[in-house]
Amino acid sequence: MARFIVEGGHRLQGSISPAGAKNEALQILCAALLTREQVVIDNLPDILDVNNLIALLAAMGVSVKQEGRQCTLQAEHIDTDYLASKDFLTSCNRLRGSVMLIGPLLARLGNVTYSKPGGDKIGRRRLDTHFQGILALGAEYSYHPDLQAYVFTAPNGLNGTYMLLEEASVTGTANIIMAAVLAKGTTTIYNAACEPYIQQLCRMLCRMGAQITGIGSNLLTITGVEQLHGTRHTLLPDMIEVGSFIGMAAITGSEITIKNVSIPNLGIIPATFQRLGIHIEQRGDDLYIPAQSHYRVESFIDGSILNIADAPWPGLTPDLLSVILVVATQAKGSVLIHQKMFESRLFFVDKLIDMGAQIILRDPHRAVVIGHDQQMRLRPNNMSSPDIRAGIAMLIAAMSADGVSRIDHIDQIDRGYEHIDERLNALGARIRREA
Repeated sequence: MARFIVEGGHRLQGSISPAGAKNEALQILCAALLTREQVVIDNLPDILDVNNLIALLAAMGVSVKQEGRQCTLQAEHIDTDYLASKDFLTSCNRLRGSVMLIGPLLARLGNVTYSKPGGDKIGRRRLDTHFQGILALGAEYSYHPDLQAYVFTAPNGLNGTYMLLEEASVTGTANIIMAAVLAKGTTTIYNAACEPYIQQLCRMLCRMGAQITGIGSNLLTITGVEQLHGTRHTLLPDMIEVGSFIGMAAITGSEITIKNVSIPNLGIIPATFQRLGIHIEQRGDDLYIPAQSHYRVESFIDGSILNIADAPWPGLTPDLLSVILVVATQAKGSVLIHQKMFESRLFFVDKLIDMGAQIILRDPHRAVVIGHDQQMRLRPNNMSSPDIRAGIAMLIAAMSADGVSRIDHIDQIDRGYEHIDERLNALGARIRREA
């Protein structure tokens, strides 16, 4: 199993560009199943999760042609025998994003057998929003214990309806949208997720002939159409990479420019890092992070400790809380990190405590970080990445540590960050990949 050997204490210098957005890519790839015509996707990141989903689509009978960051897909024929195979279920089980195959396959074929998805080890991640939305459109499902799989059918076709989602799930909203665009009648989704990646999916589907209004809000109205056509789509830059690079620059005292970040689609990410005292300058569509020897955490107006919590868009994405937590360990001041969505996502902090960080884990969702103000460097450590975001947080901690650290299970990092060692080494980091 591959690992990173990280020599900490080196400052970064130069420019770096974020790769295409992982979370958007998984939605857009699944949406290609909704038409028999060609769909061309630009700015695809070269990461494990995306590559595994492309391989799964190819195994399903989708024609796939890749040239660099561009991928052309044509789902003219879908191999229904493969969809009924154990290999399909096993592949789905290894990839969390495969859950978004349910909507388009059900809309296209009228049935789908699906295994419980894998992915990050960050606690229980319910699929209720996906299932309730699909069932509201007229589908039926049963669970087969022998296959450990769900079988969805739409014996009377899918029909539009009104639904109020119990949570603004991004992947759940995407799944329901993709099922509804080919359903009969009108579907209204209230409390829909409205992240930029959902907006991108909706705009792509509209170019394909779908009828969707309310894009960018939490109230979507979808009028079903009989068929969709091909299109070309360019992915946004990955906002999680942007936030990760901001954090790396701050904790290592580095000066970097993050190029072409699509600032309007970053939401409150830059402002959240600024609340930790990190200087960020907007230069066109770039973010410039000057070298800082110290950064001071803001307090709330009444003087109480800063509380940074995740929330549905336009709130802070939960995918950056692990990075923010690590960056806070070297700030001047204290901050409460509140991870509301996943009960196991903060458990990696014991490794940071071993490195000398002052962190009080109050419960599975909340941690108080008391910053060192760069007066005491983190110690090197041997760690293992449990998920993508904890993995990048560990890498950031190792880059700032005084010595050599080892990070095992880096396939988790590779699932979401494109050639991260090579890109950071080009800026002056010292990261060695070992098999």
